[in-house]
Amino acid sequence: MTRHTPIAMTIAGSDSGGGAGIQADLKTFSALGVYGCSVIAALTAQNTRAVTGIFPIDPGFVRQQIDTVFADIAVDAVKIGMLGDVATIRAVRDGLAANSPKWIVLDPVMVAKSGDALLARDAVAALVGDMLPLADIVTPNLPEAAAILDDAEEAAGQDAMEETARRLHAMGPKAVLLKGGHLKGADSSDLLFDGADMVWLPSQRIETKNTHGTGCTLSSAIAAGLAKGLSVRDAVIEAKAYIGRAIAAADTLTIGSGHGPVHHFHAYWPENG
Repeated sequence: MTRHTPIAMTIAGSDSGGGAGIQADLKTFSALGVYGCSVIAALTAQNTRAVTGIFPIDPGFVRQQIDTVFADIAVDAVKIGMLGDVATIRAVRDGLAANSPKWIVLDPVMVAKSGDALLARDAVAALVGDMLPLADIVTPNLPEAAAILDDAEEAAGQDAMEETARRLHAMGPKAVLLKGGHLKGADSSDLLFDGADMVWLPSQRIETKNTHGTGCTLSSAIAAGLAKGLSVRDAVIEAKAYIGRAIAAADTLTIGSGHGPVHHFHAYWPENG
């Protein structure tokens, strides 16, 4: 009997600086022992300081990439990142509905680390209506959660985060990982809610400016765990451990002059420095 290679697909934007998006996703899959394939939904001209341009991919070609990969490759899990606009969201929705992957991880990317917008304002409703119901797990940070829920303020504190997680879950995803990286102070704990259990995942903030690609990397690590057969909870726990180590090692890299990337290959590269 032939052993199945765990395979994950990323559907996201390309980051020319290499720290986030498709590039971060593929690095994460590789570091975690999963074969990665990709569907490029947008191109960005980007470095550690800014996004200077976005070039959308024709939605029909986005759909063609999805169908072509699934026609030949047994994808176990799909991670969705930057989609950019309504037409692309709908192309991805239709492509995934037609090909029925076992696992879908949705990272609702809206803004780059530099503060540049990566999702058109009129696309938030499409993201909510078309993508959230498809997701096995959605991984918003606090600003993204507020935008999805159309809240004027971000959740702050345990009670507010639990209520936010409940409201997000009611929109259709099977599970919600609400990320606490935007909390004030040393605490940056995340909250996992599957409709039944609230699971707090404690984290202490790591002091570094080199956090470019953290959201992409975490969601890709979750997809990698699911592709390898882990449960949602175990995939999240392992992914958090991986991103924590990648952030802790980020300062051993010297990449650019802005928000540098996390260190995806911290377990394999000798320390730089």
